[in-house]
Amino acid sequence: MRNRKTVRILSLSLTLVFMLALLSLLPGCSSMKTVTLNVYNWGEYISDGSEGCLDVNKEFENYWNENFAEEYGYRVKVNYTMYASNEDMYAKLKSEATRYDVIIPSDYMIARLIDENMLAKINFDLVPNYEDVAPEFKNQYFDPTNEYCVPYTCGMVGIIYNTEMVDEEDIGGWSLMFDKELMEKYKGSILQFNNSRDAFGSAQYYRGIDVNTTNETEWREALDCLKAQKPYIQSYVMDEVFNKMKGESAAIAPYYVGDFLSMYEDNENLAFYYPEEGTNIFIDAMCIPANSRHQDVAAIYINFMASTEIAMENAEYIYYATPMMSVRDDPDYQADMMEIHEDAMKLLYPETSVFTSYYYTLDPDTLNLVNDLWEELKIESTQGATIYYIAGGIVLICAAIFIALFVRKKRRERYY
Repeated sequence: MRNRKTVRILSLSLTLVFMLALLSLLPGCSSMKTVTLNVYNWGEYISDGSEGCLDVNKEFENYWNENFAEEYGYRVKVNYTMYASNEDMYAKLKSEATRYDVIIPSDYMIARLIDENMLAKINFDLVPNYEDVAPEFKNQYFDPTNEYCVPYTCGMVGIIYNTEMVDEEDIGGWSLMFDKELMEKYKGSILQFNNSRDAFGSAQYYRGIDVNTTNETEWREALDCLKAQKPYIQSYVMDEVFNKMKGESAAIAPYYVGDFLSMYEDNENLAFYYPEEGTNIFIDAMCIPANSRHQDVAAIYINFMASTEIAMENAEYIYYATPMMSVRDDPDYQADMMEIHEDAMKLLYPETSVFTSYYYTLDPDTLNLVNDLWEELKIESTQGATIYYIAGGIVLICAAIFIALFVRKKRRERYY
């Protein structure tokens, strides 16, 4: 009986193995391994499938698995994570705690990463859609030989304000955020960037200082400007700006034009302008870190993101300007953007006389100085708050002692 049962089990096992082997030969049924493509991007900066839009990362997985899986011998899954600033991204990349395959930093950070040998040259044979990038985005200072990046979006910094909370005669320049009288007027309703380059930039444009200066005295002048502003601001923010401005818990914020359009969609009391003293123009671009394990997959991902259909999905979801000519010239894209805001195309692709400049990568000494000054600004803010808390605590303790002594004295008087 046991032998017969053993033979039956063995026979069933062999049949199962044979059936699994046959199934593995059928299309889509192979036990092909899956590799993870780690993509690191800004928050709120890609069409992610919410609100009925296309999930472009999921579409890339399907695109790869249908077109490249057999050739490369593996399927791909995208692991998408987000950062709040270029500096946060740099610190994470430098630590090598996690390896990334695609990152999307801004121009000055790209130059720094190239200088520090932290980026790989892209195999442009795998990125034919690069031809669609507008000429003004090529041969830029941060990648003059067009070897390390493919532009993803572009834009300018301006000031967002609430028309119900800010008087029209006060707008037009950076003075709305730095003029003593106006700061007094809007105290507690002003937001400031929570990253050193943009925050210092706002002060430098206001004071007429070159944002790429190497002069320590000029950087300290900008620091003094930020210190003078600090008592009047509500908080230093990045992604938090969305809820604060849409929810009207703040009235004034420097931020990026694309994000203004996103906020305006939820609150039509918001308006936007480019400060008359000048402002930052920027390009964010897709790059491959030097330690990426999947550089071919990364290049094909970048090419996918630069395709007309996907670039349009991203542009219409995040409301930033696109460097892709086929998208920019598309009538449907233009109409869709003007449904969001009647001046959307003028804001995104401005023909303005306002002075603009890029942030350049700073030399190591200047960069260390800026980091130290930023820490000084933020630490002083924390220390200031701590002093107030301590002082308040001392006052309460003294008051409690005084009350206790007074009560004790009264009791004694009553006793005697």
